[in-house]
Amino acid sequence: MPALASRLIAWQRRQGRHHLPWQNTRDAYRIWLSEIMLQQTQVTTVIAYYERFVQSFPTVQSLAAAPLARVLEHWSGLGYYRRAHHLHAAAQTVVNEHNGVFPDTQERLMILPGVGRSTAAAIAVFAFGQRAAILDGNVRRLLARHQGIEGFPGLPDVEKTLWALAEQLLPKRHLEAYTQGLMDLGSQICTRSKPLCAQCPLRDDCVAYHQNRVHELPTPRSGKAPVRRDFCLLMLRRNGRVLLEARANRGIWSGLWSFPECDVGDNFAALIRARWGLTLIAKKAQPVMVHPLTHRTLHITPILATVRGRLSSTTALETRFFSLSEARQCALPAPVRRLLAQ
Repeated sequence: MPALASRLIAWQRRQGRHHLPWQNTRDAYRIWLSEIMLQQTQVTTVIAYYERFVQSFPTVQSLAAAPLARVLEHWSGLGYYRRAHHLHAAAQTVVNEHNGVFPDTQERLMILPGVGRSTAAAIAVFAFGQRAAILDGNVRRLLARHQGIEGFPGLPDVEKTLWALAEQLLPKRHLEAYTQGLMDLGSQICTRSKPLCAQCPLRDDCVAYHQNRVHELPTPRSGKAPVRRDFCLLMLRRNGRVLLEARANRGIWSGLWSFPECDVGDNFAALIRARWGLTLIAKKAQPVMVHPLTHRTLHITPILATVRGRLSSTTALETRFFSLSEARQCALPAPVRRLLAQ
């Protein structure tokens, strides 16, 4: 067994995580669900969402049969909503094309919507005991530092090098402890900022540690700054109820309920009458809310407005008034949920 693998396995057994709600099972459904949720999201955030999700959708059949809107309600606040769309589609694929049984190899798992090479490998290891290498964001960072690999990990040549290394380091035995050890070490010790090198079992031969380059590796992305986008969200109130609009199944917040969006320079009274047949009584701009996304930064001006009249929407989107308690139960983007809370 490679020295790195043996040290990592020993460390994981002593200090790794062993009691997460999706561990200590071979249930492919629960392992797949956790791996999708853990994409781009920290364990501490995922746990509560995972437990609610499993309670409402205990099997892949129940998830596949559920309306997408209900799935999005349970995902609301977790972010990266395309994952929820893929999750629902993959559940239906498993039920309709695989008789409710998950594929049991990395290659076949990658056919499912939203399941890439690394996610498929993790499911194959934990659910089926297969020998497969993972390379999520934490592992990329760990290997880049340990091996002193230059270049942004998302570049094709650098990614190819990292995949080759991940395959080369795979032990023949104890794959579950090794894979979990990579995840635990990357998320708890070899963190993006303030890594705990003194506690790392791999520091004795870590290139970045010995060359004092831990904060230089992996090489950051070089490119354009996130694009700034300015717009308004119309918070229309009528008789204690608020108007929400179901967004189209594309773009950001696809399929979620949101306050209607408009441009900063719009004539709000004319817009409200033209789109919904409502009369504007009073309005007040709220402080700008900045919401960062991966490739853009949203600068949102909430417009709190009181309206009257009968709703006669002329848009293709479903639009209706909700009580505040009803609105909070909808699948909402994080900024809209924060505004409702205020």
